[in-house]
Amino acid sequence: MAQAVNPGGTAEGSPGAGRWAVLAVLCASLLLVAMDATILNVALPSLIDDLRPSAIEQLWIIDVYGLVLGGLLVTTGAVGDRYGRKRLFIVGIVIFGLASVVAATAETTWQLIGGRVLLGIGGAMVMPSTLSLIRNVFTDARERALAIGIWAAVAGAGAAIGPLVGGVLVEEYGWAAAFWVNVPVVVVTVVAGLWLLPEFKDAGHGPLDRVGAVLSVVGIVALAWGIKHVAKGSPGAVDIVVLAAGIAALWLFARRQLTLADPLLDVRLFKNRTFTAAALVILMAMLAIGAALFLVSLWLQYVHGYSPSQAGLRTLPAALAMLIGALLAPWAMERAGVRTVMAVGLSGVVAGFLVLALSPEPTTYGYVAAVLVLLGLGDGMAITTASSVLVSSVPAERAGQAGAVSETNYELGVGLGVALLGSIHGAVYASHMAGQPELARESIGGAYELATGEGGGAGEAVLAAGRAAFDSALTTTAFVSVGIVGAVTLLVVWLVPGGLRASAGHH
Repeated sequence: MAQAVNPGGTAEGSPGAGRWAVLAVLCASLLLVAMDATILNVALPSLIDDLRPSAIEQLWIIDVYGLVLGGLLVTTGAVGDRYGRKRLFIVGIVIFGLASVVAATAETTWQLIGGRVLLGIGGAMVMPSTLSLIRNVFTDARERALAIGIWAAVAGAGAAIGPLVGGVLVEEYGWAAAFWVNVPVVVVTVVAGLWLLPEFKDAGHGPLDRVGAVLSVVGIVALAWGIKHVAKGSPGAVDIVVLAAGIAALWLFARRQLTLADPLLDVRLFKNRTFTAAALVILMAMLAIGAALFLVSLWLQYVHGYSPSQAGLRTLPAALAMLIGALLAPWAMERAGVRTVMAVGLSGVVAGFLVLALSPEPTTYGYVAAVLVLLGLGDGMAITTASSVLVSSVPAERAGQAGAVSETNYELGVGLGVALLGSIHGAVYASHMAGQPELARESIGGAYELATGEGGGAGEAVLAAGRAAFDSALTTTAFVSVGIVGAVTLLVVWLVPGGLRASAGHH
């Protein structure tokens, strides 16, 4: 049985009045970790001007955070269950603060990538701790559904307001400010966390499975990296080998976990169709919003010429809609059931991509705003419902595992969204730019750089071609997204039994 070992904290079974203050501390840290997944989307142009990273280095700057974070979550969730969730949370947020300083002071691309790796390690320690502590502190099922709704709203809104916060900071103080902003919040969170958070750990756990930990990290990182490179088209032998190695490592990990009395991750949970569906819903919802925010941020800046803060402001409808969707979900689950709310949420995402796919070219902001609202509402409802299902599917002492599954899919979703849909968009963009200079074919940023350097009619022609190509590629990518999310929506409806109410406690 998980128990509070901090006498001043909130013991399992006797949630004190301080539980909402605990939620506030957890949400503040979660906001930082979630924002860092997208805050660089708008800072990228200013960062490119300063550090001159290659196209591959640019993708690594954006993606390495999610890859590292996603790769470590299963292990950190298990560490928290065994050695204390508060301890893991505090160490993680301190690492996150130090990593922010490393990234903010970067003078080379590789120092920045190193900082992002450390941010991923810190974030991986914070994220499963937040959800598992909520599971322990909120013992009433209805209260827990509301707390998870707030948690999901903050997680989603963090990803959505990242571009706005990043934009304002980048314009005023340069791209390094996107990292400096973390430091004061980290200091306040550490102090408040030491004071308010209860410590939970389970005395019944065996030692940590180190071989399993290595297999899970290698498997998830190699899988994500492989998919990212294979998705770009014409993959090399190395890409195929890495992808195969990732699949093999995860297969070995699953086999190993089935033989252990105290596994890192109880893979038998996935025999529960609803649990599997919930994990899939989080992956899809974050894949959609991650890709959309990445591409829309570039579209606003390069195609429409908005400044970073103006671009960030125009992505705000996604954050507001996600907040509304997340807070509606507990109420909707009570009345309509888990399957209906998940299906409605994912259908909102499909509708958003359909609006984007069918909007006339050149696409105007009005259509994009409608897309962001539909994606946000759908995501908020889907993620909250799915997270509630995952957390209430496991006993309290294994809450770290549910948190890890939820967060792994959350982070992999954002990373794979940028990698898979970003790569499809890049390939279609490049095909439309055939005959243009190589720099312009690489990316819309390259076309912009070339046009600015050349100036005059020739520069304008390259930029006009780049903008048209980016718009056309957006339409194609939206159609692909409709197909992917639509297929998963049907699968979820098939997997989840009707009449299930998550707040009733699903064991």
